[in-house]
Amino acid sequence: MSNKMGAKRKLSGSPKINKVSFIGRVKATLVQHVHQVIHSFFELWKTPFATLMTILVLGVALSLPTVFHVVYKNVERVSGQWDSASEVSLFLKKNISEERVQVLINKLGLYEDIEAVTYISRHQALLEFKEMSGFSKALSYLDENPLPAVLVVVPVKSAMNAAGSKLLVAKLEREQDIDLVSVDIDWIEKLQAIFYLVVDMVIGIATLLLLSVLLIVSNTIRLNILNQRDEIEVLKLVGATNSFIQLPYIYIGAWYGFLGGVIAWFFSWILVIWLESGVMNLTGLYQAQFQIISLNFDESITLLIVGALLGFIASFISVKQYLVKIEPK
Repeated sequence: MSNKMGAKRKLSGSPKINKVSFIGRVKATLVQHVHQVIHSFFELWKTPFATLMTILVLGVALSLPTVFHVVYKNVERVSGQWDSASEVSLFLKKNISEERVQVLINKLGLYEDIEAVTYISRHQALLEFKEMSGFSKALSYLDENPLPAVLVVVPVKSAMNAAGSKLLVAKLEREQDIDLVSVDIDWIEKLQAIFYLVVDMVIGIATLLLLSVLLIVSNTIRLNILNQRDEIEVLKLVGATNSFIQLPYIYIGAWYGFLGGVIAWFFSWILVIWLESGVMNLTGLYQAQFQIISLNFDESITLLIVGALLGFIASFISVKQYLVKIEPK
C-alpha cells in the first residue's frame, strides 16, 4: 500500500518539476539576453572614436531617407492647400437674362460636387476689370460692356483634383446658358506628375541608402569578428557554441542601427528648426500661414525600430558568414 502511495506521489509530482524547470530555463534565457544587450552596449565604447564615427556615418545614411520623408509630408500638405484653392469660372452667354441666371445658380446648387456658387454680373465684372487693369479711362469710351457675366464655382474637396475637375467641367459644359468653362487643370496635373516623380526618386534613393546601412554594419561586425579571432577560438576550445558566441555581435549591430536612428532623428529635427524661419518669411510674403511639421511620435519610434532592425539583420548575416569559418587550430 505504501509503495502505491509513493508511486502516486512521484507521478503527481513529476509535471510540477517539469513546469518549474521550463520556467527556469525561460527565465535564464531572458536574463542571458538582457545581460548580452547591456554588455554589448558597453562593448561598443571600448573603441569610442571608431564607434562614434560608425554611428555618425549610419546616422547620415538614415537621415537622408528621414529628411525625404519630412519633405514629402510637408510638400503633400502644400499641394493639398493648392488644390483646395482651385475654382471653376463659368462665362455666361451675353444675352442671358437675370431670371435665367438665377435658375442656373439654383440648378448648380443641386450638384453634389459643387460647394458654392458666386455670381459676378457684367457691370460688376467691368468695374473690377477697370480697377485691376488701370485702363478705366479707355474703357469709359466703349459703347457696350464687352464682358460677360461670370459664375465662380467652388468644388467640394473630393472634386478638387485633376480627375474630379475634369468630370465637373464635362458636366458644366452641357449647360446651355454657359458659353465657356475655364479651369486651370493643367498646372494641377503637372504638379502631381512632378510630385509623383520626386516620390519615385526618393524611394529609389532611400532604398540605396538603407542598403548602405546594411553594408556598413555588416562590414563593421566582420572587422570586429576578425579582430577578436583569438578570443573566439579560445571560447570554442572550452566548448562555447556558435549561438552563444554570436549573441554579442548581433546585439552590437542592433545598437549601431538604433544609435544611427537617434542621430538621424536629431538631424531631421535640426533641419526643421533651421528651415522654419525661412518658410515663415516666405509664406508671409504671400499672406499665408504654413508651419513645417517634423516626425511625430509614431514615426520617430518607427525610425528607431527600423534602424535597430537593419543593424540586427546586417550583423546576423555577417556573423553567420564569418563566425562559422573560425575554428580552433
